[in-house]
Amino acid sequence: MGRMTRQPIIVGAGAAGLAVAACLKQGGLDPLVLDKAPRLGGGWRHHYDRLVLHTSRGRSGLPGMAMPAHYPRYPTRAQVIDYLEGYAAKFRIGPRLGAEVTRADRCGRAWAVHLGDEVIETPHLIFATGIAMIPERPPLPGIDGFPGPALHSSDYRNADGFAGKRVLVVGFGNSAGDIAVDLAEGGASVEMSVRGPVNILPKELFGIPITSFGILRKIFPYTVADALTQPVVRMKIGRPSDYGLQDPPKGPLSQIIEEGKIPLIDMGTLAAIKAGHIGVRPGITGIDGGRVTFADGSAQDYDAILLATGYRQDLRPILGALPEALDFDGRPLVSGGPSGLPGLWFCSYHVSPSGQLAQMGIEAQDIADAILRLGG
Repeated sequence: MGRMTRQPIIVGAGAAGLAVAACLKQGGLDPLVLDKAPRLGGGWRHHYDRLVLHTSRGRSGLPGMAMPAHYPRYPTRAQVIDYLEGYAAKFRIGPRLGAEVTRADRCGRAWAVHLGDEVIETPHLIFATGIAMIPERPPLPGIDGFPGPALHSSDYRNADGFAGKRVLVVGFGNSAGDIAVDLAEGGASVEMSVRGPVNILPKELFGIPITSFGILRKIFPYTVADALTQPVVRMKIGRPSDYGLQDPPKGPLSQIIEEGKIPLIDMGTLAAIKAGHIGVRPGITGIDGGRVTFADGSAQDYDAILLATGYRQDLRPILGALPEALDFDGRPLVSGGPSGLPGLWFCSYHVSPSGQLAQMGIEAQDIADAILRLGG
């Protein structure tokens, strides 16, 4: 038996956890927010320096507090961190930092949350650790023998130390695109390895942020929304095959909803490819020392490899196998609503075509409202 609290417990003091905490506080509850990191802000403190939001300031504020009007249309990583600190201060959210949740078990009608030797029982346990949970490192054949640095994008900060180096960026998501441009501008010789078809979207259409068009899925079936926007997107940026990439069999909304994969929102990558500052290669078939061989039979020597290969979610190390709430890979079946187990909630674990910050605000409010309806 641990000590019992009526406080809902939130795991994660990033944007999602703070949003849930603020919504609960506005409803009269005082949640306990736990995070293993020494400072609040979640992954925003660990992303690469160049990062800016791919969603506009106006669509990125959390419930109860808009982003400052003096921020640019697409705020920087540092500005998002400042905003989150101000958000926590406004709602008097004081996370318990350096507190790692190692296990959580059902205990009658409560959840027993383990922090080392300490156990706290709560009627409501909300996980808000987000989609960027565990770096995904694909088992590329021979990569263990690569003599240079082979970093995941989660370990990349900036182009310092890469000038004059031959760098291969693996992947073609938003991190891959941003980092490839950053490296090229920093004086590196950059190529990108892209193994399959890709969806690419412009940052804006008709001066409107592209993520705002995600609202079309509320009006039309997502396949119809893809068909409506595709001609305009092609007029704006062309086809992926114009840049040496494979054209996709489905549109961006279909990719997000059916596969949970975010398309590249172009922040300068296509112009750099077109100008010859970034090269494009197919998927990797093998690595022998510093030499990488590709699916088309070509090969090239590199000084560094950057794995912009995304993240995976797996809550089984904490929750165990819970088929009522988690899939076979440990990902929540439901995000933003009842999980299938009383008192267990998940916020911001599914990819949103309208932007992750906007979606986590919606989910946070829905979770808080549901908990309040249950009497807290």
